[in-house]
Amino acid sequence: MHIPDGYLSPETYIPAYAISIPLFAYGLKKLKKTLNEETLPLLSGLTAFSFLIMMLNIPIPGGTSGHAIGTAVLSLIFNPWVAFISVSLVLLIQALLFGDGGITSWPINSIAMGFIASFIAYYSYKLLSKINKNLALFFAGWSSIVASSFFIAIVLGIQPYIAHDPSGKPLFFPFDLKITVPALVFSHMLYFGVAEGIFTVLVIKFLTKNKELLRLAQNET
Repeated sequence: MHIPDGYLSPETYIPAYAISIPLFAYGLKKLKKTLNEETLPLLSGLTAFSFLIMMLNIPIPGGTSGHAIGTAVLSLIFNPWVAFISVSLVLLIQALLFGDGGITSWPINSIAMGFIASFIAYYSYKLLSKINKNLALFFAGWSSIVASSFFIAIVLGIQPYIAHDPSGKPLFFPFDLKITVPALVFSHMLYFGVAEGIFTVLVIKFLTKNKELLRLAQNET
């Protein structure tokens, strides 16, 4: 789901940088309030795990691939702003060191897998937790990655409409919304969303057994 360089037009990534920079600056302020010698190991471990699972791209039928992101776990354990910053830094490192995602596309990837996924997970859980906590955890993970995939599908799918030559030939990403939305969203609804939901349930339940870890994380958010 990482968008590489060369897929997005300047009309897309320049405004995305303008939006993401103030979000990132505010998120850093929230992160500083959370970090201390007690919360740092847990946050570092969960962020590293997010890094790992995002590097494991799994091919699926239809010629595409995807991966889990782990954003929901970070959002629910700490808060959406901390999750946004953590995942954004993961995406930046992956782009710089591994070429997984691009620098021009970094703000879009961060908004999708960091910002949108974090807040969708957080408020989905808040909405459903009074009904059933396991269902709420699963839906938080599932909805976070599906919403992220939908945003990326829209951004990619509009490129042929906003960046083309006089003959109408796309200058950047060539496929429109009729292709990007089904290819990305349906695969994440059926495969990766389910994996993300199960992953979220298992990790949160595991951490719940260690109430001291959760107390340290949640007392600082």
